[in-house]
Amino acid sequence: MKPSITKASPWWTPNVHADRRPFLIGRNAVQAALRGYFAREDFIEVDTATLQVSPGNEAHLHAFATEALTTDGQKTAFYLHTSPEFACKKLLAAGEQRIACFSHVYRNRERGPLHHPEFTMLEWYRAAEVYESLMMDCVRILALAAETTKSAVFSYRGRECDPFAGPERIGVAEAFARHAGIDLLASVSPDGSTDRGHLAAEVRREGMRVSEDDGWADLFSRVLVEKVEPHLGFGRVTILDEYPVSEAALARPSAHDPRVAERFEVYACGVELANGFGELTNPDEQRRRFEIEMAEKQRVYGETYPIDEDFLDALAIMPEASGIALGFDRLAMLATGASRIDQVLWAPVAEYGR
Repeated sequence: MKPSITKASPWWTPNVHADRRPFLIGRNAVQAALRGYFAREDFIEVDTATLQVSPGNEAHLHAFATEALTTDGQKTAFYLHTSPEFACKKLLAAGEQRIACFSHVYRNRERGPLHHPEFTMLEWYRAAEVYESLMMDCVRILALAAETTKSAVFSYRGRECDPFAGPERIGVAEAFARHAGIDLLASVSPDGSTDRGHLAAEVRREGMRVSEDDGWADLFSRVLVEKVEPHLGFGRVTILDEYPVSEAALARPSAHDPRVAERFEVYACGVELANGFGELTNPDEQRRRFEIEMAEKQRVYGETYPIDEDFLDALAIMPEASGIALGFDRLAMLATGASRIDQVLWAPVAEYGR
């Protein structure tokens, strides 16, 4: 007799929902607390369209495609957005100064304990403010989330982080040197171009795999994931700052070193929570970067996405600003003690691809 395969009960089964419900109630409480924070900081909450002509132009982000039909059946391609970023920046160009947005976003090829094809992104933008102000927002928001759920610490897979402790702020180059023994910026030129051969030699010297078709960005990501990220956000929050400009397509270059950009990410318990920028406002440079990203997407995946020309037009009149995207569901996980992202989603997307 063949052994029977036990199928997991669906999320809407009463006993499964009963187990998930404390996490969901905690999620709601955190969301309400964050809305209060932004209201006190004089932010306007905005609600942007999910359907966009471009889902974003980052090489390794994958969108869900659809089409709109006119009354006589003519077709126009649309995408479910991977972020409300383009729409939010258009609102900054329109004259808004401080905006926040809880937005459902969609990313294909993503599913796991920390990934879901549909999830909630919290984005906020501060016009005429430096990107360090976003770091302070993150420190306050993480502490507020913990206070709301009465959590003394965040924990994930046995690792803990004190959301009330002062954060560690470390540059990407320093993190590579400390955790991987690699001089990252030796492979980056003042104009932002990268030397694949130099970085490959450093990676090989540290005993890591290098494939013939690996580009500089592939090697950068491998070192970051395998050597650096496992050390981030333990004990206290880590702010990983100043990414190489080639890894910050939407961020402006740093004023003190043109090889790096005003981009940072926030980690707690090894979990990436947020990605912030001092925003690039040069439409010509932005177009150039998008074209590079789409060329890489074509090389790796055999597809590209259109560029949102309205976005580039808006960028030309957008004020200097700083903006950030935070994975709200991940924050809810850490604040409530959930172990998987689907535990903090009221109605998860059905399983597929089995």
